[in-house]
Amino acid sequence: MSVFLGVVLHALGGFASGSFYLPYKKVNGWAWESYWLVGGLFSWLMAPLLLGYLTVPNLFGVLAQADTETILWTYFWGILWGFGGLTFGLAMRYLGLSLGMAVTLGLCAVFGTLVPPIWEGTFPALISTLSGKVIIMGLVVCVAGILICGMAGVMKEKHQTTEEKQAGVAEFDMRKGLLVAVFSGVMSACFSFGLTAGQSIAELATDNGTNPLYANNAILVIILLGGLTTNAIWTIYLNIKNKTYTDYTNMSAPIARNIIFCALAGFTWYFQFFFYGMGDSQMGEYRFSGWTLHMAFIIAFSSMWGLILHEWRGSNRLTMRTISLGILVVVFSTVVVGFGNYLGS
Repeated sequence: MSVFLGVVLHALGGFASGSFYLPYKKVNGWAWESYWLVGGLFSWLMAPLLLGYLTVPNLFGVLAQADTETILWTYFWGILWGFGGLTFGLAMRYLGLSLGMAVTLGLCAVFGTLVPPIWEGTFPALISTLSGKVIIMGLVVCVAGILICGMAGVMKEKHQTTEEKQAGVAEFDMRKGLLVAVFSGVMSACFSFGLTAGQSIAELATDNGTNPLYANNAILVIILLGGLTTNAIWTIYLNIKNKTYTDYTNMSAPIARNIIFCALAGFTWYFQFFFYGMGDSQMGEYRFSGWTLHMAFIIAFSSMWGLILHEWRGSNRLTMRTISLGILVVVFSTVVVGFGNYLGS
């Protein structure tokens, strides 16, 4: 039941992440860097502090007890993850929700799942067990599904007219989008490294009376502060360079409405890791595989939104079958990984 609960929680996190970009589509009159910064203040600062305070008794006392090296490493991985989060938004702009998520998170799944056990030296022992082999098989299935989704994106590029591409994704650019998505996918995996580096913080939270289900919320405060640092520096730079800092006081734009939608996007984004942290606490010895589950669910839900929002408008029947197959394979991979965890438990 613990593993089943972990899979369900990862699914909730995947739904939140696969849906968070939708409110940004309702922001009007602001440049990308403006709404990305405002949304980031909610997702990387306000939400982790608020939810951390509500779920971790003596949150700031716990963080004060953590050793400096752990805090710095966790913050460092958060900064590197910030580069992935920063370019993640660009990937969505150029490729759309379904294709952008598939390519970016595919690479993120591979690196984020395999590197932590390799770094800790536990990978050889893991793959020597039946459960470990099944989990790795699930990862391979996930990557296969992602490649199929990418193939569908290439087919879409060939068959859609420029007008059809821009109707679904206003700034569609396959080449630029793929370059950004690859960089984002690799750097985004650093979030998983940050959680691994900060496990002693979660243990301190538990020792201070925190329900183990919420212990990772203490780590999120540090990781996301690192991500905020990277994103704030870049978006403020763009605000100054492009003179878009006037967006925040431009009365011709619906300022209050934009802030509300940015807040909605920000809190929705944060809930992906709120639920991820809860699911991670239920995966036991094979918690590293939870990253694959998380990425796979995000791809599945974001692809669903991409289809609902007609990002694939004008694609032929073969292309639609291909993207549908890719989504199904990714969803199936979560079943394989979940079964591997069940065997391990």
